[in-house]
Amino acid sequence: MSTSSPALHGSAQSELNREARIGGHGTCVARDIPQIDLSDYDSRKSVITDALWDAATQVGFFQVINHGIDPADVDAAFAAAGRFFDLPMDEKAHYARRPGSNVGWEYRAQVRPSTGTPDNKESYQITLSQMGSDIWPDESVLPGFQARMQRFEHQNWELGMKILSCFALRLGFDADFFTHNHDPASADYQSTLRLIHYMSMENGKDEDFEFWRAGAHSDFDCLTLLHQRPGQGGLQVCPGKDADTTLAWTDVPPVAGAVTCNIGDMLMRWSDDRLKSTLHRVRMPRRDEYLGPRLSLPFFCQANRDAVIQGPQKKYAPITARDYLDERIRANYGSRT
Repeated sequence: MSTSSPALHGSAQSELNREARIGGHGTCVARDIPQIDLSDYDSRKSVITDALWDAATQVGFFQVINHGIDPADVDAAFAAAGRFFDLPMDEKAHYARRPGSNVGWEYRAQVRPSTGTPDNKESYQITLSQMGSDIWPDESVLPGFQARMQRFEHQNWELGMKILSCFALRLGFDADFFTHNHDPASADYQSTLRLIHYMSMENGKDEDFEFWRAGAHSDFDCLTLLHQRPGQGGLQVCPGKDADTTLAWTDVPPVAGAVTCNIGDMLMRWSDDRLKSTLHRVRMPRRDEYLGPRLSLPFFCQANRDAVIQGPQKKYAPITARDYLDERIRANYGSRT
């Protein structure tokens, strides 16, 4: 991909236009946050499917519990992420994000259309099909890091496919429809595990608190699974069904053992807009809140590059996931892609 790529597709452009309108503080309201129990998934799949569909269409976001990822593995992934971000800047620069790719390290490089300013964070992105030895930190630098992240990536992929299988059934697709279109064995695989470090605000000046840790946006993907640390809050969401009306935000405090789920733009398009993508942002802490660094670990279920996105009702023209994602990356990184 290069900066000379064609103009943004109409649907992607409309989504970006929506983001550009949502950069203000807005208002905040309390909403119930559905928690859906995924235990005994195979025997309870019809019940789980009903609960997921109701939460996604009626409330707009949800959390899953008893999801099968061992809490010890979540803790180990956060610890490994912390060790990566503790590396010196010049060491992390060895693993910098390549132009046109969705892998590697970036520092304050993502500019949201909603704010026009860089998010106050750094991140390291893992897309297995694109990872080379120059992108993975060497074992001598971070022992066990690669193996830990590959394990955690796969655990999140398995969870994402369970949830997407339920949505596939409700949309009239085969149960394995999205699993086939997120095939990790394919060279076109592009689901991404992202490690995010929001910088400490302990020494922040008053004017620093006027910005966002992450500006308002919807995700590019089908489904996002977000792991947060208790005590490190700031996530706010606005359900897609409310985005063009009330535009009121709800705090989503981290809950131990729960994974917060967002519908992404890719699934909204694939569902002919029956499932709405979730606007979200990460606000700055208040002076009376925890001001230290914030870590989060989102996993983005992004369809394989050769997957053709078109809903059962064919509301939109078909587009490959490659073209769709490239458009969104260009819009968020501009000339730096």
